[in-house]
Order: sequence, then structure tokens, then C-alpha cells
Amino acid sequence: MALLWRKATAFCLAITALFGLCSVSSLAELQRFEQPAKADGSLSFLVVGDWGRRGSFNQSRVAHQPPCKMGRIGEALDIDFVISTGDNFYDNGLSGVHDSDFEKSFTKVYTAPSLQKQWYSVLGNHDYRGKVAAQLSPVLTRMDSRWLCLRSFILNAEIVEFFFIDTTPFVDKYFTDPEDHEYDWKDILPRESYLSNLLQDVETALRESTAKWKIVVGHHAIRSAGHHGDTVELVDQLLPILKANNVDLYVNGHDHCLEQISSPDSPLQFLTSGGGSKAWRGDMEWWNPQEMKFYYDGQGFMSVQITTATQVDIAFYDVYGEVLHRWSTSKEMYSSM
Repeated sequence: MALLWRKATAFCLAITALFGLCSVSSLAELQRFEQPAKADGSLSFLVVGDWGRRGSFNQSRVAHQPPCKMGRIGEALDIDFVISTGDNFYDNGLSGVHDSDFEKSFTKVYTAPSLQKQWYSVLGNHDYRGKVAAQLSPVLTRMDSRWLCLRSFILNAEIVEFFFIDTTPFVDKYFTDPEDHEYDWKDILPRESYLSNLLQDVETALRESTAKWKIVVGHHAIRSAGHHGDTVELVDQLLPILKANNVDLYVNGHDHCLEQISSPDSPLQFLTSGGGSKAWRGDMEWWNPQEMKFYYDGQGFMSVQITTATQVDIAFYDVYGEVLHRWSTSKEMYSSM
């Protein structure tokens, strides 16, 4: 069934590219995909971000080298898929669909049997420094059927719905002070229209969602005590939409750490999984301990298990695959909302 689903996904991506819908148009709703849950209704997946370094900076150790890390945890949890929170290829994205970094940073690194599942990926700021169309291209999906990357899209997994959001165009400094970097803004400009329509699409999709759980995925953090800190543009423009529509989890990368921050005025949890390769030791700002549930300034990844319609279990792992932090929540806690 998984093979048939991946073939169908590849076909869908090819049709998408053919008709020019691969980027989020101001004239179209967000593209939707389906991810079946297990027979018992449960779902489990891994989250890793900021990883694409040809196996260096401990990327390979996080992925599969003995003692097995993501591969071992993926097998133990019988994962259904993997989420990438962006910065998929350092330092400057992909130069084209035939860039060897795709194979050297993805196909040849994540080789464990349990990781041969669908990967759902968003773009990070480093990805925008290359040819964005390359990562969105169905050519990569034909090269490795696990690969699915779009700017923004929706994934329906029955009891949970995921909303993947292209966060890089929100950040002002990439436009006003790009330093020595060149960003691929094709299909983004005019920026104001792109962001306005994206926010409208996201708000509509969240409002109309009937899923038990709502999870939003983006590259940039909304709340973070790490090197980059809060993304003020997302705090101003996206966070109110998430709160108004009872989003349960916001999952991101960008800061090269593992982290959980609780919202002080809603059930929303901010989860950073950006430790897929290079980490920034000791680079952390003080945060209110009542909100800061966990912070780790090293490499690693995260798992999410939805064992029933009302229970979510989250775990963070270090480079050795050891559990650093666990957190669980039950929907009954917020049944009055």
C-alpha cells in the first residue's frame, strides 16, 4: 500500500508541475495530500531539520551510524513518515535537479529500512539560496520516491491534519539586508500578495478543519530561546491565526537545537527540531521557566506518536538515540474549548 501511495504521490506531483501549481498561487487553495493511519487508527512519525550537509557535522550519526539513531527509533515506533523542517541542503540549497547534494545529503544518508517512508519537507532560508524549483520538482521524486517538498500544503492523516507553511518569505531581513546571499524569489513576488493570500489560505483551512489535532509545520520558529530567537514577523502575522483556530503544535527548525516552549495563554506548544547536523553549543537566551519545558543545544531529532484520538506523546532524542525529554497531552484537557 505504501508503494502504491508513493507512486500516486509522484503522479500527483508530476501533474502539479505540468499545470504550474507547484508553487502556492494567489489564485489557488493549498494543495492537499492524504496519509493513511495504521489499522488501529494510530500514527507515528519523526521530525528532523537543518540536516543537509553530505553526512558531516554528525548528520550521518543522527541518521543511522552505530549505535543506530533515527533508524532504530523509527523501527521501534513503526513510523508512518518523516517530516523535515527545512534547510534541507546547505549552504545554498540545490543548484538544479541534478545537483549531487540531493543524493549525498539525503538518499545516501537516510538509508535505514525504517526511514524508507514518505518524507514531507518544507523549505528553509538556506534552500531559498539555491534553485527552489529543483527541490519542488517531481524529478527528485522520481529519483527518490520518498521525497515530497512544496512551499505550502496540507496533509490529512485522519485524526490529525498538518499544515505546512512557507515561512522564509515572511522574514523582512532576507529582502532588506540579504548580506552576500542571493535568494530565489521567483513565484514569490509581489511579496505582499503572496503572503496575504498564503495567510488567508491557511486561516481558511484551519477554520474548516474537523481534525481532532491540528499541527502546523514551518521552518522558522515562532518562539525560541535559540540563536535566532523569535521570528517577529510570524509572531505578528501567523501566531494570532494559530491561536484563534486552536492549533495544538507548531513544529519548526531554523535554530539548531531541540526545544519545547509552552504558550502562556493557550494549549499551543512550540517545538523546535533543528538538530539534524550542525548544532550551536551554549547559544541560548534566558526564557521564563514556566514556559520553557525543554532545551538542548546539541544534535538530535523528535518523535510524535498519536496512539489514540485523544493522546499525543512527544520525545526528543540526542545523537546517540537516547531520550532527552518526553511530553504528553490529552485532548480531554481542553474539551471545554
